[in-house]
Formats: sequence, C-alpha cells, structure tokens
Amino acid sequence: MRNFYKIVKESLHFNRFVLGDTVCLEYNCPLDATQAGIFSQSDYIVHVLSGKKVWKTINGQWTLTAGSTLYLKKGATIVNQYFDDEFCMLGFFISDALIAETLSGLKGEIPLRNNDQAHQFTATEVRQSSYLESYFESMLMYFRNADKPPQAIIKIKLQELLVNIISSDPMLGAYLNALVLTSKPSLVRSMEANFCYNLKLEEFAELTHRSLSSFKRDFQQFFQETPGKWLLHKRLEHAAKLLLNSNSNITQLAFDCGFEDASHFSRAFKQKMGLSPSEFRATRSVPAF
Repeated sequence: MRNFYKIVKESLHFNRFVLGDTVCLEYNCPLDATQAGIFSQSDYIVHVLSGKKVWKTINGQWTLTAGSTLYLKKGATIVNQYFDDEFCMLGFFISDALIAETLSGLKGEIPLRNNDQAHQFTATEVRQSSYLESYFESMLMYFRNADKPPQAIIKIKLQELLVNIISSDPMLGAYLNALVLTSKPSLVRSMEANFCYNLKLEEFAELTHRSLSSFKRDFQQFFQETPGKWLLHKRLEHAAKLLLNSNSNITQLAFDCGFEDASHFSRAFKQKMGLSPSEFRATRSVPAF
C-alpha cells in the first residue's frame, strides 16, 4: 500500500500548499498502475477536474468523473484507474486539528447535531452546490498563479471548504463534530474498516494516530489478542464470504482480503479450513468462525 498523504506532501512535482499537517494540491495522476492500494492518516477530499477513477473501500465503491467530489475518512482504499482521458483533481488532506479549530469557530452559527450513525461510512460523495463549484474554481486561481498566497489565506480557504461541506451535508457535519470530541481515532472502527488491506502494523498505528507501542497495547486491551492473529482471522473470514458470494479469481480475492499474494492466502486458508480456496468455493457452505 502506498501512503497517499506522504506522496503528495513530500513529492516535488505537485502544485500544492502545505499548512502544518494539512495539504491541498492540484495534480495530474502520479500513479501508473491500473489498480493501486493507497492509504492516508488524514481525512481527505477529492474533487475531479477531468478523467475518471474508481475509489473502493470495504463499504462500497464510487466512480468519480469531472465535477464529482468525494469525502474519504482516514484509512485505505483501492483505486482503479482509466487512461482514456488525462486525470486531474484537486485534493485536500485536512488535519483533525484544523477541523477542530474550524468547528470551534462555528458554535452558534451552524447547528451541529449528534448522530449515532455519523461514523458508519468510509467515504461519501459530497453533494454539489453552486457554492462548492465556485469554491473549487477559486482554488484553481490560487494553484495556477505564479505567486503563492499567504498562509493566512490558505487557512481561510480550507476552512471555507469545511463550512461548505458541513452546510451541504448534515451527516458529514455530525461526523466532523463527533471527530473533534475524541483525542484519537477509534482503534476499533479503524481496524474494522481497514483489516482487508495489506498494511503494516506501523501503518495501522499511523491511521489511529498512535505510536506502534501504544497501538499494540490498546489493541490487546480492546481485542484480547495480538494484531497479527486478529488480522489473519478477519481476513480469512472475509475471504470465505467472498469465495461464496463473488466470482473473483483467487489472485484478485487474495488482494481484496489483504494478503501479500495468492500463494500465501491459499496456504493460510487451507491450514484454517482444511480445504483450498477453490475446494471451499465448490462446497458453497458458510463456515463457523
């Protein structure tokens, strides 16, 4: 998996602005693979200017074309790329600190409701509005101007984006409000949403804003077992369901469940189930995990 956040923050060839841990940029597609796994330790917003891509998470997939805007929670996703037309987008990686500061300034201005379902998504398409359309056009002027704007203007423009999103989508407003009430992302929600990606433990720790040692300690406390054992169990459980309910070939299925390769997946699956993935699929019976 590639760290999308670090790629855009550290690469020299992107047209971008950096404000602390927040990054916004305009870029043409830097990835050359038809399918790529990426992750980010920050929530981010994608607005497509041209071309087409598909973002896929454990909860669904979104096909983005010119004019589409997608809000993605911190975590991993699979991106399918198309090369018929040049892909260009605006990206906004928003730090939790900037979200908290923006919402603090909105108290009494915009109603921010609590919602028990606010966290139950990995990505959601942002509703279009004339305000958002004008916002993205205004950002293009900053990106394409030879002179960089002052940091104060960048901060105001990023906060303007957040206010636009909160105003247009109450669910996202409730999520952002809930986000700032906790000091760290929920370890349980982060793991349930990202177990099927081939991330290292250090990368899972980044997603949950913990050091590796804190991540391991908190994980043991919540799940009563090591991350390695839990991840293998969850991935094999997910693989069994996909074998029975999809027509994906074994190589693709192994990738979709977070295994390094098909041979590793097949060995682990047979050791657990007593059958190879192909033999198990032929039985069409649901296992008890």
